[in-house]
Amino acid sequence: MYTRSFRSARGGSGRSFGSRPGFRGNRVRSNRKGPRDESIDPSKFINKVVLTEEVEHYKPEHSFQDFNIEQVLKQAIISKKYTQPTPIQDRAIPHILAGKDVVGIANTGTGKTAAFLIPLINKVRLNPREQILIIVPTRELALQIEDELKGFTRGMKIFSVTCVGGMSIGRQMSELRYHNSFVIGTPGRLKDLIERGKINRAKFSTIVLDEADRMLDMGFVHDMRFVMDGMPKPRHTLFFSATLSREIENLIYEFLHEPVRISVKTRDTAANVEQDVIRIGPGDIKLDILNNMLRQPEFSKVLVFSRTKHGAEKLSHVLSGQGFKTESIHGNKTQSTRQRALGLFKDSRIQVLVATDVAARGLDIADVSHVINYDLPATYDDYVHRIGRTGRANKRGKALTFIESR
Repeated sequence: MYTRSFRSARGGSGRSFGSRPGFRGNRVRSNRKGPRDESIDPSKFINKVVLTEEVEHYKPEHSFQDFNIEQVLKQAIISKKYTQPTPIQDRAIPHILAGKDVVGIANTGTGKTAAFLIPLINKVRLNPREQILIIVPTRELALQIEDELKGFTRGMKIFSVTCVGGMSIGRQMSELRYHNSFVIGTPGRLKDLIERGKINRAKFSTIVLDEADRMLDMGFVHDMRFVMDGMPKPRHTLFFSATLSREIENLIYEFLHEPVRISVKTRDTAANVEQDVIRIGPGDIKLDILNNMLRQPEFSKVLVFSRTKHGAEKLSHVLSGQGFKTESIHGNKTQSTRQRALGLFKDSRIQVLVATDVAARGLDIADVSHVINYDLPATYDDYVHRIGRTGRANKRGKALTFIESR
């Protein structure tokens, strides 16, 4: 039976689910093999949000009206109901407008897409022959960026094409015959189209590498190099990452020229995401506990993470059979099926979306009430990425991680 108990524990363990004792000193082992194997201390999954704490509000130095951009773009920003710049927008936009290479280190959900789109749209407005390449790790993120781009450029006759796997390459090749100010894509598909002679890298003098740390993790570094090797020099390079490792520093040194560094990352996980663990005892049934949780009214829009594609599909079917409105996204799904599931979740027409790590990377979905790690993440970076899907846009969210007793 699913129960909740409120108890204090040294080290700030906060709220606990079930009646099992804490995991003090225990380690959770990664299932991922190879050099990224690591152990994750369960205490990292716990962060009690104090609801009465006084939050320091960032005071931007600029308003959107202050930026040296065309009035039609300022009006588009107003139409999208953007009130004031987020920290990454406030600090990055002036440097990008000045043509400087920029490294932006920021938590997920901080508005970095608009931070590079706004000045780059203005760049195209000033020079309609300008062509910009945006490289991202996943097709979902590419499609989200295209949607945001279209929201800013409605009526401006600025055209774009998204080039990702899982969608018709023939249609993409057809669209590439025309002038597109923005080409947005994943590294593998872009490399394929370049090799087929459908994208001329020499025509692109501006490039954005978004979620560069995820592309590095996913093994895309050689494809990234291939795309950039054929671009003119000097070029305008914008580089965004949530983390800053030695490997990322090496890429910055390799790809950028005297970049301006902007960091608005204050901690790994957002302060407004309450984190806790769900302890599964030897006699407990994991699925039953999840079922009881999802029947609580506060679990209104829930993203559940599974370790494998098969596991995600199976869990989605089981939850659907138990009466929950549920869909799944993973690598075995067609792109159209994934987009349909995402659309239903974004519109709150389903309660639960079951996902794998790769399928959910970069997703920006409003008002996710809970992230549930039904299966443990392989690394702490994966954990940070997962829980970043809730608590976005300064709203509060909750992240819960299942941990099984031995």
